[in-house]
Amino acid sequence: MRTSVAILGLVSQFASISSCVQPQMRTSVAILGLVSGLLIAAPAGAQSLASLSNRDAVTGLKDALIQGSGKAVSQLGAADGFLGNAKVKIPLPDSIKRVEGGLRLVGMGKQADELVVSMNRAAEMAVKEATPILVDSVKKMSVQDAKGVLTGGDDAATQYFRRTTSAQLSQRFLPVVKKMTAKVRLAEQYNNLAGQAVSLGLVKQEDANIDNYVTGRALDGLYLVIAEQERAIRKDPVGAATGMARKVFGMIGR
Repeated sequence: MRTSVAILGLVSQFASISSCVQPQMRTSVAILGLVSGLLIAAPAGAQSLASLSNRDAVTGLKDALIQGSGKAVSQLGAADGFLGNAKVKIPLPDSIKRVEGGLRLVGMGKQADELVVSMNRAAEMAVKEATPILVDSVKKMSVQDAKGVLTGGDDAATQYFRRTTSAQLSQRFLPVVKKMTAKVRLAEQYNNLAGQAVSLGLVKQEDANIDNYVTGRALDGLYLVIAEQERAIRKDPVGAATGMARKVFGMIGR
């Protein structure tokens, strides 16, 4: 009996907090209540936040992250995943752009075009290596991490991925990128010239090597598309997510 009274007290306290906050804050409060474990499972069949345990909440979040990141990898790893998407297409480095007209005048326009295609093809190949690293990051997510993602902004999960996977993904992407760009002579010429230009302040250090440049842009593109998937799930969990993820985010949206 005491347990039931305690549960009712917690539910009443949570309801009163929700009614006091601004409408746009109610979802965050609901999520916080879910993750902190203040609401204990309700009677069987009750389809509400109270019917979800801490474990269900974290499981649902992890499912959503795996689904969203998997879609991002599939989208970008397909033919023209980078090259055909203006949001993530990798352009020539700024230092080459500045002399692109001159390159075309001396008959190197074709090589410039080949470099753009090769850079984007390299990114499309490299991003396929991301799945096991992203999944491992999700599996290692703590309850505190999950709470931060659920109560954070629209890209909180993406920021979690960036923080926990960028170093590993860079190491995994770089060899793939090097293999692709090595086929284009202009890439080698760029590396030689850009290396000298760094000392003159004409080229940023991170852009002085074409392989590092492509790797960085590939990572940016991946996180951008993951963020798009994250926003889609938050906005329409029923349509964008499946399984436990749909259940958790669907209830949060009520």
